[in-house]
Amino acid sequence: MPDLRFDGRVAVVTGAGAGLGRAYALLFASRGAKVVVNDLGVSRHGDGSSSNAADKVVDEIRRNGGTAVANYDSVVEGEKIIKTALDNFGKVDILINNAGILRDKSLVKMTDHDWDLIHAVHLKGSFKTSQAAFPVFKKQGYGRIIMTSSTAGLYGNFGQSNYSAAKMGLVGLSHTIAKEGGKYNIHCNVIVPTAASRLTEDILPPDLFAELKPELIAPVVAFLCHESCQENGSIIESAAGWAGKCAIIRSNGALLRSSLVDDVTIEKVRDKWDQICDLDNSRRMNSAQEATGALLESLEGLKNKEEEEKADTFEFGSKDGMLYALGVGASVANPEELQFLYEYHENYSILPTFYILPVMQAVFASSLENVIPGKHISLEQVLHGEHYIEFLGEVPLEGKLTTKSKVVEVLDKGTGAVIVIDAESYDENGQLVLRNQCVTFAVKSGNFGGPRNGTKAISCEPKPNRNPDVSLSQKTSIDQAALYRLSGDRNPLHIDPSFAAVSGYDRPILHGLCTLGFSVRLLLSAFASHNASLFKACKARFVKPVYPGQTLRVDMWREGNRIHFETVAVETSTVVISGK
Repeated sequence: MPDLRFDGRVAVVTGAGAGLGRAYALLFASRGAKVVVNDLGVSRHGDGSSSNAADKVVDEIRRNGGTAVANYDSVVEGEKIIKTALDNFGKVDILINNAGILRDKSLVKMTDHDWDLIHAVHLKGSFKTSQAAFPVFKKQGYGRIIMTSSTAGLYGNFGQSNYSAAKMGLVGLSHTIAKEGGKYNIHCNVIVPTAASRLTEDILPPDLFAELKPELIAPVVAFLCHESCQENGSIIESAAGWAGKCAIIRSNGALLRSSLVDDVTIEKVRDKWDQICDLDNSRRMNSAQEATGALLESLEGLKNKEEEEKADTFEFGSKDGMLYALGVGASVANPEELQFLYEYHENYSILPTFYILPVMQAVFASSLENVIPGKHISLEQVLHGEHYIEFLGEVPLEGKLTTKSKVVEVLDKGTGAVIVIDAESYDENGQLVLRNQCVTFAVKSGNFGGPRNGTKAISCEPKPNRNPDVSLSQKTSIDQAALYRLSGDRNPLHIDPSFAAVSGYDRPILHGLCTLGFSVRLLLSAFASHNASLFKACKARFVKPVYPGQTLRVDMWREGNRIHFETVAVETSTVVISGK
């Protein structure tokens, strides 16, 4: 295989006057890169300043036929270091954050100055140089950044609380830059070196010090910066001709409660402590989102168990069915609809969409507000996005339906959360007669780290590409929402102007399910002669709100035994429901 070269690349190396930095600078230059050799020339404790260290390395590079310039600025003024690269070479491709000092003292003897100086050089300095280089990398679609951490940062070390904290801070900084820069081909990795340098010359045993040559680590860093290396967001430890990848892992842990309504007690923590700390079969998390997703996954069984243990009973009679029919626009003015309004009618029946009410009651009775750990979902945040209902058996005209519902999917859409709820309803004989699926959108409940796309929601097929076969219209009443809410959906969004305003509407809106009830009733009129028993299933997507008093037009297309429909608010020519 050919040698790896850096011809045409520009590398900035901070703290390059000696030790690791010098080894990096010499190696990059020997492989064709132009190098900015930065060194403030301070002692290992951060005292004094001199240009000699940087100048010597530049001279060495030039004597060997390479190209380099010196920079003497502090890394705290990182923009000046990057400017040196741009002024001399017109670009920068590689940034090695290597500069560092020591101010070792035990915790109780550590001064604010000792703490602040270490953080300024190691953490803030790396931040400032990276911040200055990032826009250049983004514009050119290429960049490689190395942060220098330490075993003291990963594992801790006596007398180095300031240094350890700063070095571990660089790990977090690197991970974040890797995520922000990845899509622009900007890679950021951490090197954890143990090398012979001025910082370790009187700390490490002499025989070990002699084996820890910086030149044995430099090739590892150089490879991480090569265009052929796709590593990003990693921690690489290296010393004495050895290199290995480090990772932060998490145990599978333990649930500390048996249901979502249980409290966590100190005693429960004690009893589960061995399981909490058991690292067998542990997992590596690559992002905060993945960690949050794992938490959601661990709670899924808990949530499902709670939901499955809860069965909601919906009791109804003819009065409820008739009130619902009035709420969705049925009228004695149409003799065919008397069957929905008079319990002694020879063909008395209940409109099919009435049987959505049991699942809505079950959903409102569930712990939906706690479905996303760490987020409380209040009623004014919840919008009904989609609904599916399917008849699986003969439904009763009165009596009891027992509905079991559970959350089957929670999707993170950024601006909010999509919550998919499946529900099954059983008659008094225990027979499954109905299946419902409710898809809600919780506003301002996103960014919790869950998946964006799901597989559980039943799809809504597109309408045919032709003019409707049938269109029917009906004007809603100004009191339509006030009447419909008497069937059970008491959400104040539909009657309280102040509540509607909080939700972003200038006045109360009509229930989406009321609009659906209108639509299905008109559909039965057009294709089933008002015979509710011919209804099998319906899927609807609620697209836009309807205001009480607006006119609804239902456009319908027949494809065999399937009817596609689209409901439009006539006054605004706005599609409010699409369905089949």
